[in-house]
Amino acid sequence: MEQQTRPKRFRVRARGPLACFTRPENKVERVSYEVMTPSAARGVMEAIFWKPAMRWHIHEIAVLAPVRWMSFSRNEVTTRAVLGKLDYAADEDRAQRNTVALRDVDYVITASLSVVPERAGERDNHRKFEEMFSRRLERGQYFQAPYLGCREFSARVEPAPEDLQPTSAVNRALGMMFYDFDYASGDRARPLFFDAVLRDGVLHVPPLEDVLAEAGGWDAGAAEAR
Repeated sequence: MEQQTRPKRFRVRARGPLACFTRPENKVERVSYEVMTPSAARGVMEAIFWKPAMRWHIHEIAVLAPVRWMSFSRNEVTTRAVLGKLDYAADEDRAQRNTVALRDVDYVITASLSVVPERAGERDNHRKFEEMFSRRLERGQYFQAPYLGCREFSARVEPAPEDLQPTSAVNRALGMMFYDFDYASGDRARPLFFDAVLRDGVLHVPPLEDVLAEAGGWDAGAAEAR
């Protein structure tokens, strides 16, 4: 078994003109959280590099730009696409909805990866995955196009130098924030939340086991398999 005392922590800068990290309590209108969520940060990391035998862990999200809002309306369809259905007409399924999004966002994501033993092959290990990620990040290669909450809000992603720090020391309670989905608790994915606080412009993200324990469903074996 591979021995590694401390996984490497990567710093990735993600920025763009628009972002929307939708609050789940808003069923119809899209209203963003003030700051990128851990789930969205994981999505950025997975867009660069992802394998079934690995999992990303988000540690910090540094906010480099002031929080600015932008509101606009757009047309969206009201139903999901159905495989094999050929008589669908988007013009008859449109609805105008409001979006309250963030503009001119700039973040630094600090994250590390772990290997999931149950899904790993003989040649899968930390060093291999970390080197593959580093090469892809440096070359600007993606597994899929990275985005900021919504797929139409593309992200510019690049390595973050160590001296790149939050521009303002903002301290603010953000309330309960969406953490991620728990896919191992039953037949349906369970949403997980945590009490988010911005300290000196940085959102410190608790580890998964702490969030699961707070939600009353932590199991060491199940957490390792996620």
